[in-house]
Amino acid sequence: MTGVPASAGGGTGRPAPGGKLGAAAVNQASLWNIANILTMIRLALVPGFVMLMLQDGGYDPAWRAWAWAAFAVAMITDIFDGHLARTYNLVTDFGKIADPIADKAIMAAGLICLSALGDLPWWVTGVILFRELGITLMRFWVIRHAVIPASRGGKMKTLAQGTAVGMYVLALTGALATLRFWVMALAVVLTVVTGLDYVRQAIVLRRRGLAAQRAAAADEAGNNAGNAGNAGNAGKKR
Repeated sequence: MTGVPASAGGGTGRPAPGGKLGAAAVNQASLWNIANILTMIRLALVPGFVMLMLQDGGYDPAWRAWAWAAFAVAMITDIFDGHLARTYNLVTDFGKIADPIADKAIMAAGLICLSALGDLPWWVTGVILFRELGITLMRFWVIRHAVIPASRGGKMKTLAQGTAVGMYVLALTGALATLRFWVMALAVVLTVVTGLDYVRQAIVLRRRGLAAQRAAAADEAGNNAGNAGNAGNAGKKR
């Protein structure tokens, strides 16, 4: 989130006139930061990628090369928008929601197109998409208690998936076609393993969060009972 310098309020330390309205304007303006713009570009690339991928029946090497370029740009913006948001404090509510949607959308588009064209078995697409959707829902399931951090395995999974899908998008032959099979196999293994690890983390974090809530509720009840007892004793002394 971007902030407002003191001089914007006159440099006096007092709230500027129409403080609430001014704060709303700042929050609205902060939506258009570079990190969010890159996320929007990635979202816009999804339909463009699909159109390029399916041109002339989906088997023209030239169109597939253009589709690969669109996919590569989307993957690169995925790296930079998160880094910029964290480094320059540009995290917004829009970004928190739109960024994972954009990530999943471009990957889902690539996998579904490849399976529809017969280049990739549907079960591979199903495993990856089931994992991605399930982990996204699980993050929302535990978000009240904690945030599941991105793990090194998760980053490796993302890299493997992006590399594998990119290699399948290109019309590769020979040794490169064999190599992409093994890269995709690695991506599937990492997808399953990291997915199970996220499930474990989510269960642990939710249990801890619920335990902390119960402890806080018990402390609050004890404090309320103590305050009520003190009030009653004070009334008797009167």
